[in-house]
Amino acid sequence: MKMSPRPTIGATLAVVAALGLAACTSGDDVAAEGPESIDSIGLMVQDMSNPFFSAMEKGAKEAAEEIGATVNTQDARLDLANQNTQIDAFIQQGVDLIVISAVDQDGIEPAIERAKQAGVIVIAVDTPAKGADAVIMTDAVEAGEKSCEYLFEQMGGEGKILIVDGTPIQTIIDRITGCENVMEDYPGIEVVGHQSSMNDRASGLAVTTDMLTATPDVQGIFGMNDPSALGAVLAVEQAGLSDQVIVTGVDGSPEGVEELEREGSPFVGTATQNPAEMVRQAVQVAEDIVNGEPPAETTILIPSELVTRDNVSEYPGW
Repeated sequence: MKMSPRPTIGATLAVVAALGLAACTSGDDVAAEGPESIDSIGLMVQDMSNPFFSAMEKGAKEAAEEIGATVNTQDARLDLANQNTQIDAFIQQGVDLIVISAVDQDGIEPAIERAKQAGVIVIAVDTPAKGADAVIMTDAVEAGEKSCEYLFEQMGGEGKILIVDGTPIQTIIDRITGCENVMEDYPGIEVVGHQSSMNDRASGLAVTTDMLTATPDVQGIFGMNDPSALGAVLAVEQAGLSDQVIVTGVDGSPEGVEELEREGSPFVGTATQNPAEMVRQAVQVAEDIVNGEPPAETTILIPSELVTRDNVSEYPGW
């Protein structure tokens, strides 16, 4: 009987390689095990020009120092593509924990899944991110309620207002929802303008200027964060309406505190957030996960408080 020729070593390796490739692309990949400890943290923020995210970095450094970890902070500049690239870089670097304030909570999901497949713990902060192990955020509905309740009270329960909205992420949507909730109890309040900023002072100034030009007869403005609210303050002052219009925001930022302390400012109140505490809690949750104690609730809300001219001296700030 004629024997078939034995396969060459090269042919055998080719078959093995082909089988390996097939296995890698079959969709049956097994996720890597999670980290045994949190030694490296990748912090991903939306826009470092906003002091809110600088405070997050401060909290990350404090939490990392406490557990002996390193921190690498990346600024997305409000660009989802940047955050996708940054997550892939963190995977390559082998970080143990990614803490992310997502630009787009739905769009970032595939990148988060890649990180989790690589064994990285992912905790969202400030706003949800699909696929994350948990989210730590301000009770944003409560923040919107407290800011607008105070605004309406200071207006005497009636008058026309403008709303300076922001980018469509959940935490901002929730603040607007909170404001609208309170509005149901104030039938004398009328919204005569509602435009979205890019969450910063410059765009807050621009959209408020446009709205005031179209409808100057307003008595109040709700800015969904402090930078946009402070842009609105500048627009009010440039329009010569400081004696007519009052403004509230959300954040409890250092700039907001300074504005509350400035005599004659139209800015009268801000509902607090605690960005540093969000990150500190995110690191603690990741530590618990490593220790086999995942959180019972995957959404953890931090209460919001109201800071006004009357109590700003007692507010500890960020």
